[in-house]
Amino acid sequence: MKYTQIREGKFEYLDTGGEGENILLLHGLFGGLSNFDAIIDRFGEQHRVIFPTLPTFELPLRKVSVTGLVNHLLDFAEQYQLDQLHLLGNSLGGHVAILFALAAPERIASVTLTASSGLFENSMGNTYPKRGDREFVRRKCESTFHDPAIASEELFQGVFDTIYNRDRALRVVMTAKSAVRHNLSDKLHLIKVPTLLIWGESDDITPPFVGE
Repeated sequence: MKYTQIREGKFEYLDTGGEGENILLLHGLFGGLSNFDAIIDRFGEQHRVIFPTLPTFELPLRKVSVTGLVNHLLDFAEQYQLDQLHLLGNSLGGHVAILFALAAPERIASVTLTASSGLFENSMGNTYPKRGDREFVRRKCESTFHDPAIASEELFQGVFDTIYNRDRALRVVMTAKSAVRHNLSDKLHLIKVPTLLIWGESDDITPPFVGE
């Protein structure tokens, strides 16, 4: 991937600058730019692919919530006059995409959700790791993917460092609880743009019945 992220004020983002339609990518709670490398490489030249970093770890603590992330995205779209957006959101990013589409339907051309939160999520099950339990965290990372090998050492270390950093862990919990409280089952019918749902058949965190 030959593109670099830009930092301007409170916004951090990647913009491929292609001349085609606008594709806006939204990552999950533990996600990042690397999740979308293949998409950016495939579409970055023909289309304008935009990847804003959701400020889960930068927002003032009182604003840490799904709503806080959506408001940040609304400000981002306004700042850079982004319209006719094809939204693609993964996990928590899908949740943000739904709320963004509801808040600013005039800016949206289509919505694609992959294993989106907003209806149901099984993140920890009935267990919680002992402090410093690297193998527990590793197993949880691997269980996120059909192919456990995708949970690279770099990905695992990033998750481990996050959940054992007190400030970051608090923000993760606050965001996750906000997502659970912000159930959208009664609002989905308000989205009128073309929508594509992509779900993993073996997904244990957001099972296929959620997509159905």
